[in-house]
Formats: sequence, C-alpha cells, structure tokens
Amino acid sequence: MMQTIDSYIRWGMQWMGLSDQNEGRLIATFLALLFLIVIRRIILFLVNRNTENIGVQYHWRKVTSYSSFGIWLLIVAGIWFQGFRSVSTYLGLLSAGIAIALQIPLTNLAGWIFILWRRPFSVGDRIQIGELRGDVIDQKIFMFSVLEIGNWVDAEQSTGRVVHVPNGKVFSEAISNYEEGFKYIWNEIPVLVTFESNWQKAKVILEEISVNHDQHLSKATEEEVRAAAGKMMIFLSKLTPIVYTSVRDHGVLLTIRYLCNPRKRRGSEEEIWEDILCAFSEQKDIDFAYPTQRYYLNHLEGKSGARAEPDKSNQSDK
Repeated sequence: MMQTIDSYIRWGMQWMGLSDQNEGRLIATFLALLFLIVIRRIILFLVNRNTENIGVQYHWRKVTSYSSFGIWLLIVAGIWFQGFRSVSTYLGLLSAGIAIALQIPLTNLAGWIFILWRRPFSVGDRIQIGELRGDVIDQKIFMFSVLEIGNWVDAEQSTGRVVHVPNGKVFSEAISNYEEGFKYIWNEIPVLVTFESNWQKAKVILEEISVNHDQHLSKATEEEVRAAAGKMMIFLSKLTPIVYTSVRDHGVLLTIRYLCNPRKRRGSEEEIWEDILCAFSEQKDIDFAYPTQRYYLNHLEGKSGARAEPDKSNQSDK
C-alpha cells in the first residue's frame, strides 16, 4: 500500500517537473502547515475549555491565526531558499513594484500594525473615526469593522449596520475613543424655564435630581480617573454633577452637566427628564419656556424702578 502511494507521489512530481529535492521541500512545507494547524487547534481548544469569555476567545483566535501564518512563512522561506540572504535579495527586487502596485493594501497593512502597536482602540471600544461612530466588533489585516451608532438614530444608539473601514484611515482621520482613559463621558441636558419662573428654585431641584442619579458612579469614576492620570495628562478637579445658568431669548437656560456611561446615555437622559417633569409639575412658580409671541407693556409690567414713562401725548389727544 505504501509503495503504491509513493509511486503516485513520484508520478505526480515527475508530471509537475519537480526534482527529488523539490519533492522533499514540498512535503516539508505541507507537514509544517499541518503541524501549525494542529498546534493552533489545540491552543484554541484549551482556551475555550478554560474560559467562556467571548472577548478572550476572540483575542486568542486572532493571535494564533496571525502567529501561525507568520511562523509558516518563515519556515517556508527557510525550506525553499538558501538562507535569508536569498529572501532579502528576492524581496528587494520586488519591493519597488509592490510599493507602486499595492500602495493602498500596504497602507492598510501598515495601519493594522499601527493599531496593534499603538492600540488607539481595541475590539469592543466605542469610537468615532471621521464622521463614523460605532462599536469596534472585529479587526483584520486590511480593515476593521464597526457596528454603527447615531446617523439617523438619536442618542448614539445602534443603527444595525456594520461598516468596514480600511486600516489606512487611522493615518488620515482623527480617532475619538469613548472609553480610553476612563469609561465615562460628560453629557449635558439643557432645561429652559421662563423669565417669570423661580429659576433659583428650579436650579436647586435640578441639582438634587442630577446628584441622585450620579451617586452610583462617583466612587468608580474617581478610581478610574486616578488610574488614567498615571498614563495620560487627565486631571478632572470636579466629577460630581453641576448645573450652569445662562440666558436665552425665550428664558433662563439651566444646563445639567454630568458623567455617564457612553452606552447608557439615552437611558440616563430619559430617567433624569422623567424626574424633572414630575418635579416641575408640582411647582406653581416654575414653568418651561418655549418660543412664543406676546406683547410686553413696560410701563405696566416692568419693574417699578425701570418702567418707561407712558406716552402722555396720546392721552391728551383723546
């Protein structure tokens, strides 16, 4: 049986015009590939057996895939070329043509190396690159995939679309990472009340509501900011919510500024707004402002010390 298989192999080598030396190289190449595949499957089996964490499993799949492919290329180069000097000579002859013909793929490959080396983001991070915002769900040699958020959907929730971005974009587009440093972002909720409202009381109510919603974040946030300060120049003197006062055309603007989880931004706004609506509905001297049109008679409605003198000429004509 073995003699029959060997005869078929030799016949195939003769048919392809391969010498005995090349026959051995071809077999060695195949065995090296088979060996690396078996080793990779054993590693993945052990990882999947010891952890159910999807992120860890995904990481090991990528690492073993890239590592085994790189090792196999080195083994093949050692088998088919007489030392690495021949490999470098061969690559040197092709480098100029490859650089021109494969400019975009090489840029994407360099971007992939940059992402692995500098780690501007990782799988699972929420980022914005250019106009695209979303959660990174996969990384490959020439592109990474993002589950899109925002666009026609309010409050940065998922649209359901998967967008594939060339890795070379990391060199030409600004990258914003929602979760690098510490995993919270500042969010603001503007609340506009009328000029006639008791805005001081409204401000106190908003401060109480924002503090109640922030209690479970304060300690965790402080620890993360302290840890981030050891890596980057991130210093935040105030982490607790604050309400700012300003004036707009239609009334007094009270802006709540607070920290929230970027993935729970819409939910936190909903909870805070529901509390605001309930609290303001119980107050007789606080009302929301909105664009309206009214007549204002300063000499009748203005402050006593700032009222205009009534037009007496009209009265005399009568």
